[in-house]
Amino acid sequence: MTGRRIPRMTELAPLLRPKPLVLNGKRRRLQGAATIEELRAVARRRTPRAVFDYTDGGAGGELSMARNRSAFERIEFRPSVLRDVADVDTTTTMLGQPSGMPVGLAPTGFTRMMHHEGEIAVARAAAGANVPYALSTMGTTSATTLAAAVPDVRRWFQLYLWRDRERSLEFVQSAKDAGYEALVLTVDTPVAGSRLRDVHNGMTIPPSLTAKTFLDGALRPHWWFNLLTTEPLQFASFSNWQGTVAELADHMFDPSATIQDLVWLRERWSGKLIVKGVQRVEDARSAVEAGADAIVVSNHGGRQLDRAPVPLEQLSSVVAAVGDRVEVYVDGGIRTGADVIAAACFGAAGVLVGRAYLYGLMAGGEAGVRRMLDILAVETRQTMQLLGVASVQELTPDRVRLR
Repeated sequence: MTGRRIPRMTELAPLLRPKPLVLNGKRRRLQGAATIEELRAVARRRTPRAVFDYTDGGAGGELSMARNRSAFERIEFRPSVLRDVADVDTTTTMLGQPSGMPVGLAPTGFTRMMHHEGEIAVARAAAGANVPYALSTMGTTSATTLAAAVPDVRRWFQLYLWRDRERSLEFVQSAKDAGYEALVLTVDTPVAGSRLRDVHNGMTIPPSLTAKTFLDGALRPHWWFNLLTTEPLQFASFSNWQGTVAELADHMFDPSATIQDLVWLRERWSGKLIVKGVQRVEDARSAVEAGADAIVVSNHGGRQLDRAPVPLEQLSSVVAAVGDRVEVYVDGGIRTGADVIAAACFGAAGVLVGRAYLYGLMAGGEAGVRRMLDILAVETRQTMQLLGVASVQELTPDRVRLR
């Protein structure tokens, strides 16, 4: 047994490796976030509660939202070993065009409310990762402005069917003139879902300066400073609205829309048409017969009908029914690259992420969205290597199951 001794400095020196001092606070926060959940924690600290809850919350008791995430937690992979995965290719095609990975950035409303850089920051990050970005009708940047600011991003335009059909057509024409390659028609919002966090927080668009929000804002002065010293927060598609999100949706959206309205839209749009919000096989078939080029299996992130079907659990049946005719995407609960790979194994041509990139945006603007995409890309590549596959085309149903 050897006795104890005092270590020499020459022995300690190789062990002393202090991290480089990062003076830039935003860079330090983003570098410290190794996962999207950690970006979410940063976003929560830096954003007023009403704004964070609008992004983070769901409808009713938030059962659908929790089940969306729980489904991915039930994933079990079946890896192959002794495969050459030194050179893994995460690229694929979505709507016939190259994508850096099977991921698109979903449409989200009021994006400049989360961070003053808004939709343009998201589009720039998407362009850097070579993935498509869908701009929402309810966005705070117009289709024309976004196209001019980020001409190299793959642009999709998300559309709701408004009571005013002529106004809907104006959006369609604007997207066409600005070179958008696809329309994303959202069909699961005949009326607004019951978002209780927004009710309890008194959430309005833009946020109101009440006593409650003033006190909350005192803890996050940077957010209010950015809001008040940049261009006014307002909708790009229509005049400002002073009520709640639910009141706005019920005022604008058309609850009488039917499959014939999809046919009507198909006749007026010559580009690719994606139908988002499908939850039943028969609805997927109807959408394809009406002219859809792609389907998004989605329950709106658990933000519309609580207790709605879980998209991941419906994916295989929709792919079996229409996957030979159109591309099938899925969203809801995706937080990791492993989730992306699991969805691809179940037959998804791609996934759409919404909350994930908004967490990055709230955490650090464009740099935060880029950090989210970097995390997703690293995890996607690593999962493929550990699964024993070298390309997206090798992601087949035999490699995964739901426990």
